[in-house]
Amino acid sequence: MKNARNTDHSDRRTAAAAARTALLNAYRNAKIAGEADRLARQAERMAVAAAREERRVERERVKRSEADRRATEAAEQLTAADAAVRADTEARETAERNRIALVLEDEAARKAERDRRYANRKARRA
Repeated sequence: MKNARNTDHSDRRTAAAAARTALLNAYRNAKIAGEADRLARQAERMAVAAAREERRVERERVKRSEADRRATEAAEQLTAADAAVRADTEARETAERNRIALVLEDEAARKAERDRRYANRKARRA
């Protein structure tokens, strides 16, 4: 009876070892068979990552060019505004000088008229 029990136990141990070996072999075979799939998935992920990086670089380039364009536009607008202010200031100064010259001419004409009247008055008295 003891011997039968040992045989039964030996059979179970042998069967378990064979099952472990079969599982290990099945795992190794699945790993080898899945290697191609894994490499394909990895290559696909790398291609997606590369495309994503390329799109990010393109977005950055577009952002930089847009920022440069806006900065150039702002500088042009600032230059145009400065030129307009300068022209306006110059026009005001010119108008003010013309008014001053006109006032001085009028003042000189009044003085000349006054001096002429004064000379006529003196001439009549003399």
